[in-house]
Amino acid sequence: MERWLTTELSADDVRNRIKNKIIRPTTIPHLLEDLIIEQALCREALRLALEQHAQFATSLKGVQRRRTVADAFAQSGSGDTLVNMMDLDLIIGSGGVLSHAPRREQAALMMVDAFQPTGVTQLAVDSIFMMPHLGVLSERAPEAAMEVFWRDCLVPLGPVIAPAGKTRRGAELLTAVLKKPDGTSLEVKLMGGEIKCFPLAEGETAQVTLRPARGLDVGEGPGKPREATLTGGKVGIIFDGRGRPLQFDDDPHMRRMRLADWSRSLTDYEASHPAHAGVAAGGEGH
Repeated sequence: MERWLTTELSADDVRNRIKNKIIRPTTIPHLLEDLIIEQALCREALRLALEQHAQFATSLKGVQRRRTVADAFAQSGSGDTLVNMMDLDLIIGSGGVLSHAPRREQAALMMVDAFQPTGVTQLAVDSIFMMPHLGVLSERAPEAAMEVFWRDCLVPLGPVIAPAGKTRRGAELLTAVLKKPDGTSLEVKLMGGEIKCFPLAEGETAQVTLRPARGLDVGEGPGKPREATLTGGKVGIIFDGRGRPLQFDDDPHMRRMRLADWSRSLTDYEASHPAHAGVAAGGEGH
C-alpha cells in the first residue's frame, strides 16, 4: 500500500491512521495525509479484488465449459484466467472511497491505477454508494431499479485509452486524432511514462483514430490502428502511457515525485481536499 503514498510518512504513522479508520469507519478524512492513505488503501483493495477474481474465473484444464461470467471473459480450455481487460468496455466503481472522493478525477485515477485497463474503456462511478441497495430493489421492482441506476446512480467519468505492451519512458507510444461533431479536431501524442487528460463534456461524443507504436496494442492487435467512438464524462478523456503493469521507481523519493506528477495530471490533492477547498470527502461506505 505504501507504494501509492505521495507524501513521506513513517510506517507506524500509517498503521496508526489505518487502525483509527478501522475503529471509526464512517469518519471522513480531515487531514490531507488521511485522504492520501485512504485512497492508497482503495487502490490496493481494488487491485487485490480483481486479482482474486481473475484467479477464480478460470477454465477447467482440458475441458470446455459454458461461460458464467460476463462477455469480457474468453472461453479457454487450458486453465488460464477468463478475464481479459482488453475486452472490457465499461468499468463501474462502487464504494464510499470512490463515491465520495473530493473530485471525480481522483476516483477515476484510483480505478485506472488499480484495474490498469487496456485499449479503450469507459469509466463510471456509483454516485452515492447506491448499487448494493439497487440490487436488493431489483428483486422486487426490476424496472424501477434499472431506471434509478441509469438516471441517479451511474456517474460517467469518461474513457481511458491505454496501449498494452512494453513501454519505455519518453518514447512515443500513440498518436490519437479526435474529431468532434462540430468539426473541430485535436491530435494527441502520448509518450511513455505520462498520463494526460483532455476535456470531453458529459454526453458529448467524439470519433478517435488511434495509431499505436510498433508492438503496442489498443484492441486491434500490435501496431494496428483502431477507430472508436468516445463518450465524455465528468473527467474527460484519459490517455495512459505508463505501461502495463505499472512500473514504480525503486527510490522512494523518486517514486513519490512520479506519483505526484500522475496525480497532478488529473487533479490536485491540495486544491481539492476539504481542508483547502471545503469539500467533504467522507460518507457512508468508507
